Amino acid sequence: MASMAQFCYIIGPSNLRQKYSSFRFCFQNPVYRKNAPSNVSTRFHAKPSSVSVSSSIVCSAANKPSSSSQVREGEEDMEQGNVEDYFLLKGSSAAKIRSEVLSPFRSVRMFFYLTFIASGSLGGLIATTQLISSLTNPARSSEVPDILTGLGIDIGAVSIFAFLYFRENTAKNAQLARLSREESLSNLKLRVNQNKIISVSSLRGIARLVICSGPASFILESFKLSEPFTESLLERGVLVVPFATDGNSPSLDFDESEDMKEITEKRKRLWQLAPVYVSEWTEWLDEQKKLAGISPESPVYLSLRLDGRVRGSGVGFPPWNALVAQLPPVKGLWSGLLDGMDGRVL
Repeated sequence: MASMAQFCYIIGPSNLRQKYSSFRFCFQNPVYRKNAPSNVSTRFHAKPSSVSVSSSIVCSAANKPSSSSQVREGEEDMEQGNVEDYFLLKGSSAAKIRSEVLSPFRSVRMFFYLTFIASGSLGGLIATTQLISSLTNPARSSEVPDILTGLGIDIGAVSIFAFLYFRENTAKNAQLARLSREESLSNLKLRVNQNKIISVSSLRGIARLVICSGPASFILESFKLSEPFTESLLERGVLVVPFATDGNSPSLDFDESEDMKEITEKRKRLWQLAPVYVSEWTEWLDEQKKLAGISPESPVYLSLRLDGRVRGSGVGFPPWNALVAQLPPVKGLWSGLLDGMDGRVL
């Protein structure tokens, strides 16, 4: 027989009663009571007389807990309804800092472009006044060709540097938008085991996440397709985050026989993560689909680099064989030299 791990996402009111079990986690924040948080619980049932173990995991949408100090500091903003603006500003600041680190000379280039545009514009203004004066004074008509040449140079310089500034500014805005989405992703929460919840950013430099988002049947098929590559994926630091979008609970079957005990443990490690705050994950994934022009109902996957940035995405099942072929191991002789071989950033 095989065991089943069920991932069930339930969004409900804050006064939802919860049955007692062997393990229970409840994160409640009175500050966010308007958003109707619910509980997060995990229950495990084992039959001692049977070889197989049936596990039931229930994850529900809830809002982030905060300390009493954070509550006091944010009380005034809460009353004014500025909570979302505060977190957006915080994420935007982090994205700007990362943008400066990734492109340290962009601001310098943009400053010089603006300087050259101002200089060319000033030169063009002076040349225009000289041209008008020469055209109205027949005695200075011989100066017109030289003035026109200088005016053409000024206009050409302003056009070139304006184009360069516009291109640089467009690249900056695109980079900031991408980094802001990555910062939002890094703040999402994951359940590692029964008593540990972490953010996605905690796994930077440790694991390469692969997010599978779709109906329960899509996750089940992705689970089956990953079986031949389990050991190779773990060697490359890959961990899967299954996210069921249809509200159903995918039943992941693990072979608990003695012969398959070692591979079953690795399979459980590969699929051990689960999203905690479902509403936040749904919002982030829907935004990515909208930007990519993909239907909200389409099953998708996203592959992250070790630094937490998105390296690949697509509609359908994750290409497990391609991940094994492209990603270097996280341990071994060549791991340090190949740390940057995660692929280009999307």
